[in-house]
Amino acid sequence: MWWKKKLKPVALGLTLLSIFLWLEITDIEELANVRQRLELLAYDVRLRLSMDTDVPQDKRITIVDIDEKSLREEGRWPWSRSKMANLLENLHDAGAVVIAIDVIFSEAERNEARQIFEQLKPDLSAAPGLLPRLEKKLDEYDSDQRFANSLKNKDVVLGYIFHQETFEPVGVLPQPLRFDNKKKILNTTILSMGSYTANLPVLQKAARYAGFFSIGTDPDGIIRRVPLVIRYKNEIYPSLALETVRLFQLVDKVKIYTERIGGAENITGISLLPGQIIRTDGEGRAIIPYRGPFNSFPYISATDILNKNYSQGALENKIVLVGTTAEGLFDLRAVPMQSVYPGVEVHANLIASMLDNHFPVEPPWARGANFILMLIIGLVMVIVLPIISPLLQIGVTLLISVSLIGFNVWLWTVQGYVVAVAIPLLMIFTLAMANLGYGFLFEAKARRFLKHMFGQYVPPELVEVMSDNPSGYGFEGDTREMSVLFADIVGFTTLSEQLSATEVKRFLNRFFTPMTAVIFKHRGTIDKYVGDMVMAFWGAPLTDPEHALHAVDAALAMINTTQKLKLEFAREGLPNIDICVGINTGMMNVGDMGSEYRRAYTVLGDSVNLASRLEASSRYYGVSLVIGQNTYSAIKDQYFCRTLDLVRVKGKKEPVWVYEPVCRLSQADESDLEESNNFNEMLKAYQARQWERANSSLDMLIARHGERNIYLVYKDRVDFLESHPPQSDWDGSFERRSK
Repeated sequence: MWWKKKLKPVALGLTLLSIFLWLEITDIEELANVRQRLELLAYDVRLRLSMDTDVPQDKRITIVDIDEKSLREEGRWPWSRSKMANLLENLHDAGAVVIAIDVIFSEAERNEARQIFEQLKPDLSAAPGLLPRLEKKLDEYDSDQRFANSLKNKDVVLGYIFHQETFEPVGVLPQPLRFDNKKKILNTTILSMGSYTANLPVLQKAARYAGFFSIGTDPDGIIRRVPLVIRYKNEIYPSLALETVRLFQLVDKVKIYTERIGGAENITGISLLPGQIIRTDGEGRAIIPYRGPFNSFPYISATDILNKNYSQGALENKIVLVGTTAEGLFDLRAVPMQSVYPGVEVHANLIASMLDNHFPVEPPWARGANFILMLIIGLVMVIVLPIISPLLQIGVTLLISVSLIGFNVWLWTVQGYVVAVAIPLLMIFTLAMANLGYGFLFEAKARRFLKHMFGQYVPPELVEVMSDNPSGYGFEGDTREMSVLFADIVGFTTLSEQLSATEVKRFLNRFFTPMTAVIFKHRGTIDKYVGDMVMAFWGAPLTDPEHALHAVDAALAMINTTQKLKLEFAREGLPNIDICVGINTGMMNVGDMGSEYRRAYTVLGDSVNLASRLEASSRYYGVSLVIGQNTYSAIKDQYFCRTLDLVRVKGKKEPVWVYEPVCRLSQADESDLEESNNFNEMLKAYQARQWERANSSLDMLIARHGERNIYLVYKDRVDFLESHPPQSDWDGSFERRSK
């Protein structure tokens, strides 16, 4: 019967559905954390997608910004209290209704005049009548008192922070919130703190109002919700935003709503005016309804306020927040829309939402509703998907997913409810993939065959690309331009004599494994391992327009990896190692070659032989990497390379230029360029048979860079050619007769 064939996918679907339903209701901490992080990610995506990036600025609130411009023109932070007093007075004169300061003034400013007075006091004891007059005069130089005077008779809200840790408090707290059901509220799950850092008594007494700006983050470090009220000892204190709106709306008492949930009393909302409810969770935290990205509110630089350089009426009848966006003042936060966001604008968003009476909330019934929704959707998919075609499975899955997302967005945008969506979507996707997996069984077999063919040669990610079109790749021969690399260990014969056969095998395995990983990472194909040598090529079986660049990238990464291996081997008492690498680019034959008994996917041709010769010549020049002129032509716009030689290698009639890649062009410094230019000038003199000039250049290079073997090589050559002049048809090349 056909339905018997569907039992396995149905059983698998029911198993997966059970797992997801259990994940939704479990309270195991590790799994709950995974669920929470997924939902937070979904929340951020939903918020960004539903946010209007062209939303106009909220003109009711203006942020006076202690920004980089202000620090540059007014001096580094902290500013003197006298300057802050001038700032407040200018804001008040400009018509600001309420001024909230997102800064703490917890330490007294030094009164230099009083310090001088205390030092001179013993000398003034002969004139006792002068001392009281001088001491009274000192108050005029007390910046804290000057700032306190500017706070009086103004609607200013100072800021402070609470700490969970218990230690000696700093400063003084303002008057707590006034509300009717205090005893009931103190028995709720509202956040409780152990200490605080607040403002100087003289300042807090003058300002009267203050609100905390302690902003907690979710487990991933992003600010999505903040506490509006916090309990300290037996009192409840408001946040900076809540206190600012309370003062703006001339509210004396607030109303805090509670509801009994799960046997405990929970805060559900805070009301300032009739009909206005700020919905919170049980700890008194509200979800921040961000208006938009950074700059959703007008900003005015603090230095412009101090210098009265702003448009007429810019601050009249406005709520003004004084904060900072300067990087060094540590008030830049991570929010769902962006990783760097001013903390002061978080308060601005809260104030705007309180004025609009618009706050989203996660309802207490959300988790139960989510479970029922997942159960219904899951059962439908488990029953329907196995009996329809793969194409219809995709269509049904998309329809269910879009419907779920649409319903969730409607709850968010219209009703203001935050309901989980990540786990249901993950369940839908998992059930769909489980069913589709059965439909692609035969295609998977073809892919596995391709991986079996090329898996030992090609990086896994390239095999995946090839498997998208399995019929397009095979072992047939081809001729194309490619790049080939040879690399082996310097002095391996001597090194191997120090180790047993088993130790040599382990040593080579530890060497080849990271080397292969580097080649694979840079899209290379392994050709073979011969003793301590590894051969690789780029450009087949998958075409690679940048094969030369990738080969050089891999070579430098191999050299760097070898340096790290040296440190490991040294710690274990193993022999020291270095590698030599040669790369050449040109036309090559590539394909499955060999006999009917043993075959290999490899490359052949003169360009391959030249790469082998270049690798061997690296020891002669005392460098780790040598490339041919075709490779150099392909990478010279991206790599800084040193010219090494015009050389005629064994088996080649025509000489070729060889080079040493050093680093990316952007990483080359002036000393590298200067050294290279000096060497190139020496080469010109060398090829022009100007031995004295060449010797002079070499002496300078050896004096500055004596560690480079190539300068000593050329020194010996010049000395020899000066005493044994070359023939008249000498083309400036050097002939290497050894491999």
